[in-house]
Amino acid sequence: MRWFTRRHPGGATSENEAARHLESIGLRIVERNAASSLGEIDLVAEDPRDGTVVFVEVKGRTGNSFGSALESVTPKKRRTLAKLAAAYLQTNRLSGRPVRFDVVAVETTEGRSALRHIPNAFSLDRI
Repeated sequence: MRWFTRRHPGGATSENEAARHLESIGLRIVERNAASSLGEIDLVAEDPRDGTVVFVEVKGRTGNSFGSALESVTPKKRRTLAKLAAAYLQTNRLSGRPVRFDVVAVETTEGRSALRHIPNAFSLDRI
């Protein structure tokens, strides 16, 4: 599977905020917008304490007209992320490493951003 980096301005602000937050808690950002024909992983990070590969879905919202950012990580999206993660691990020879899926929601209302990080938001056995 061929991987490439997508460049799109739409979610860049939320992804930058999420990356800064993750780095502030000790994670190392390995890749941004890792994409294949299956879809895209917003952020791939590593926890240097135990080598865990962290796949991060970043959801940005302005208001809740379409539901919260967290509600938008549907079961279908989780299945897609799991497939992407498996392919990413195989392609990058990281199979066997501990893995987790985090969600970072950045919700902006009236010019103020609120960031919510949910480590281990879902696992492969709960999708």
